[in-house]
Amino acid sequence: MSRTSTAFLFDLDGTLVDSVYQHVLAWKEALDREGVPLSVWRIHRKIGMSGGLFTNILLRETGMEVTPERLERLRRSHAQAYVRLSEGGAVQPLPGARELLAFLTAQGMPWAIATSGRMETARHNLEALGVDPAQVPVITRDLVRHAKPDPDLFEAAAARLGVDIERSLVIGDSIWDMLAAQRARALGVGLLSGGYGREELERSGAFRVYDDPADLLRHIDEVAARS
Repeated sequence: MSRTSTAFLFDLDGTLVDSVYQHVLAWKEALDREGVPLSVWRIHRKIGMSGGLFTNILLRETGMEVTPERLERLRRSHAQAYVRLSEGGAVQPLPGARELLAFLTAQGMPWAIATSGRMETARHNLEALGVDPAQVPVITRDLVRHAKPDPDLFEAAAARLGVDIERSLVIGDSIWDMLAAQRARALGVGLLSGGYGREELERSGAFRVYDDPADLLRHIDEVAARS
């Protein structure tokens, strides 16, 4: 039975691509360069939200002065460090990611990618995943006013697909994805592949939680509505 009534809106880092910890280390390098002392674990807890909101919160927590110039330097430093850390095959698709996307395509089920990263960093992940933004709807931070935990990214992805956001599934690995899904009035499905725990994702609104894309594909009947 076809299931074309369900649209899948995917986060990218930690959801389809195993890149969360490269982002963490890239932010650590950028913050160190600015003289902002912050432990790696604290950085990880903010991965997945808007980069601008991320840096504002981190600077506020450390008592450092927040200026547009400092935020822009941090953004550029992070992007440069991430590109370097992701070179040479360091970033790979998560288990089952390509197979999941291929299955949805074969079944005629619409899907799109919505990431809080800008295209300058997302491009490397999309290449690793084998996704061409000219062929697949990809919404990046460059294209919306606000990123996660605001709903703009997922709403824009649904609009690009021409589907109702309330009949869509948001697939993400962070609490910020689940909060954005709730604000968009979509159902959230959590993956453990970004480092957040099952209970955290469920408390943030995930109605199902799976290990990774491969586990989601094995249980696709649990989340995809029949048309």
